[in-house]
Amino acid sequence: MKTRIISAIVALAIVIPLLILGGKYFALGVTIIGLIGYRELLNLKCNKNKMPILVQIIGMICVILLILSQGEAYSILFGLTYKGLAFTVLTLLVPTIFYKKEDYNSKDALYMIGITALIGLVFNSFILVRAFGLYRFVYLILITTLTDTFAFVVGSLIGKHKLCPAASPKKSWEGSIAGSLIGTFIASTFYHYMISPVNLKVVLITLVLSILGQMGDLVFSRIKRDNEIKDYSNIMPGHGGILDRLDSLIFVVLGFLLIFSSL
Repeated sequence: MKTRIISAIVALAIVIPLLILGGKYFALGVTIIGLIGYRELLNLKCNKNKMPILVQIIGMICVILLILSQGEAYSILFGLTYKGLAFTVLTLLVPTIFYKKEDYNSKDALYMIGITALIGLVFNSFILVRAFGLYRFVYLILITTLTDTFAFVVGSLIGKHKLCPAASPKKSWEGSIAGSLIGTFIASTFYHYMISPVNLKVVLITLVLSILGQMGDLVFSRIKRDNEIKDYSNIMPGHGGILDRLDSLIFVVLGFLLIFSSL
């Protein structure tokens, strides 16, 4: 428990100033965190089949380019660009013709394209949402943190009915419902006082984002179970890896971008 607390304090001491500063400082921090997430997903593949170093480096370069993409005429929404995606697809597919099948093949290339595009999209979205304003980003963090916290507490106390045993056998319907209701109430209250007056639509959107956050938790838990690992890494002792900590927020941020015009 002591290790877990110290690890959390260190992480907050790094993240909070970057979140407040925003701009290039936040973008730099997000890029570094994104590269760690890329490494965690890459390790899932490398544990079974070692990926060529050159391909790993190409993937890393693509991740950086995608995360730092800026809005332009050929952008998807306002951030990730078609140029970045085209570069990713070409540079990760072409090497398959030069390597032996057992070293790097088309299946490996498609996996690399998938994780690179995923990490690029997710962390580019973090930068984009922060550009909408500090309080909006804090609002999304509150949704995930409060939902996860109260789902765990209530589930531990009264949880009896399994929510999704195939992905996470410890989560319960009781905890899930309580987490979403409490998370929605507190996050909506924050939105009302710090961003703009709340109406029923905002409350419903907050509830949807809370549910999405729980789905993100379950999806990333399923990935771990499918790959027979407990955590994505041990970069945060007691907490696991970057993707262990950001799984819910990833889905909430992506969901927010789908419906942000309604807020």
